[in-house]
Amino acid sequence: MSEQVVIRSEPAVPDAPASAAVTTRQGTGRRWPLPTGSWWKGVLVAAAVVAVLLAVPYYLGSFWLNLGTFAAATAIGAIGLTVLYGRVGQLSLAHSFFLAVGAYSYIFFAAEPGSGQWGLGLPPFLAVIAAVVLSGVFGLLCSPIAARLKGISLGVATIALVFIGQHVLFSVPALSGGFNGRAVPALTVGGVELLGNEPELVIGGVPFERAERLWLLCALALALTWWFTRRALHSRTGRAFVAIRDGEHQAAALGIDVARVRAMAFLFSAVLAGLAGVLLAVAFRRVVPEYWSLMLALQFLAMIVIGGVGSLGGAVGGALFVTLLPLLLQRYGSQIPGLDTDPGGAFPPSVVAQLAFGVLIVVIMLVEPKGLTEIARRVARSVTGAERVRRLVPPRFLAGPPAPEPGPGPSESPNRSE
Repeated sequence: MSEQVVIRSEPAVPDAPASAAVTTRQGTGRRWPLPTGSWWKGVLVAAAVVAVLLAVPYYLGSFWLNLGTFAAATAIGAIGLTVLYGRVGQLSLAHSFFLAVGAYSYIFFAAEPGSGQWGLGLPPFLAVIAAVVLSGVFGLLCSPIAARLKGISLGVATIALVFIGQHVLFSVPALSGGFNGRAVPALTVGGVELLGNEPELVIGGVPFERAERLWLLCALALALTWWFTRRALHSRTGRAFVAIRDGEHQAAALGIDVARVRAMAFLFSAVLAGLAGVLLAVAFRRVVPEYWSLMLALQFLAMIVIGGVGSLGGAVGGALFVTLLPLLLQRYGSQIPGLDTDPGGAFPPSVVAQLAFGVLIVVIMLVEPKGLTEIARRVARSVTGAERVRRLVPPRFLAGPPAPEPGPGPSESPNRSE
């Protein structure tokens, strides 16, 4: 009798996804996921960012830390404007108005009443939250205008907010302090001033005083704003922004509420502007109504155009350039031939900086409308050789092998006759 051979097939275990590594516990056959998901990458990136921010005070002095503080606070407002203009196509020239709302709201909520000036005397951290919320409320009140108008029409309409804000600040000295301005309350928690020199804080032998603490606060706020905005732009709402910018009729045909999304973008921009206004007020220690003028709104527009409209990196780079150039010219202008560091001179540093902004905007619009970020990306590609490889190697070799054609389905037979 012939021996019968029985072949047993074991059920195949489905493959684990490529993004999650798995391991099998011996003796049980159970599969345990290893902690290699995307959240671990986020933790590592956050730890690296904090480490870099803590390392900066070890190598830079107070002057450079103050420059970084002003640039970081300004970049938060520039991110809000680049989302509104670059991703939705809505031009707003009222950014300085919302910055002023955030700054003076914080002063009003945190300051103690007295000496003919208004104040509620709230805890400073609660005052920060209330100021940002109030900026969002003002943005929400103005959102019907943003929902009905678009492009340059919205830009012209929002100029009225700047003029109204300037008139209110100069006419109500109990709120703004008048022409002499008003002192900004210190940021304290439990009676301890977070941005002062007391209590003494020493890390690695380096004393962290006001300049170092203020740098950490503004830089961390910028990092969180960057992370949140990046997540928002990669969400369904962010895709709706781009769809409206590229064609509002096509977006409406896809079921997107154009008016609602425009109002949402305007509200988002106003909230970030209010947060930037609070941080700038805390950094300045004293604010005057004259600062929050139409010129400031034009400087924010110059930031996003120079850096790259619609780019988060461009907003930060443009804020760095526009904020640092006048201050650097003021500090090192005496070493530049023909530059008069005297404010009453023909070409003081502020005037030279404005001329440089204007010339650079014209050059960028003619040469590379995507701004300095795209120029830097091109330079990086040329240095690393990536652009040279693209020119030398035919595209078909860089595209990879073609995808296989699909075979017949389960119900089809290649030899079936019709």
